[in-house]
Amino acid sequence: MREKISCACVILAIAMILPVKTMSQGQIKNLVLSGHAGGVPVAQINGRNYVEIEALARVANASLSFKGNQITLTLLAEGNATTVGVGPAAATGFSRTFLRSAIEELSTIGEWHGALESAIDNQVPVGQSWLAPYAARATTNLRLVQVATITDADRSAAQLVANDYQKMKQLSDKYVAQRASLSYIERDSLENDALNQSVIACGKSLEAMAAGGQFVDDGACD
Repeated sequence: MREKISCACVILAIAMILPVKTMSQGQIKNLVLSGHAGGVPVAQINGRNYVEIEALARVANASLSFKGNQITLTLLAEGNATTVGVGPAAATGFSRTFLRSAIEELSTIGEWHGALESAIDNQVPVGQSWLAPYAARATTNLRLVQVATITDADRSAAQLVANDYQKMKQLSDKYVAQRASLSYIERDSLENDALNQSVIACGKSLEAMAAGGQFVDDGACD
């Protein structure tokens, strides 16, 4: 019985933290636990595997409990149970992993916005090649935010981070399209752009939320 429980723990640990080099980046596959029905979607990003812990618990016939900054995963085997701490998180606030990922994404979106603003202010042609690297990093970081969600607050905030990303993408695409059509872009275009003001307001709202460690939706990212 102990061997079965120990084996399950090892499988869970490997699934959550070890890279699998044979999978291509961004590819989605299933994690199957021996002796358990069903599978868990696995997303690979930058050579590492990520699974949603709630889905993993369901397949493993386990339960999750939250206390302070700790999540406890309880594995059941032949009527007995063992518990495994799987990382710090807050039941009502943000988990550390999510918060770190969200802050990184907000920083990346800020760099993207800064590059667009600099190009317009300095009358540099706003082309796709100029902004593509920023957009690519923001896309990758958004996926990391989404797979890092653990608490209800994480999941709610992740949607707002995705909204911020979409707003910035729309803003970027708008000016790239104007450049492609050879339209002249005034230096103060962003100052008078309602979409740009929405991007800024959403970013500030998310930054304040991250600093407070609690989910508060003020409508800025709607």
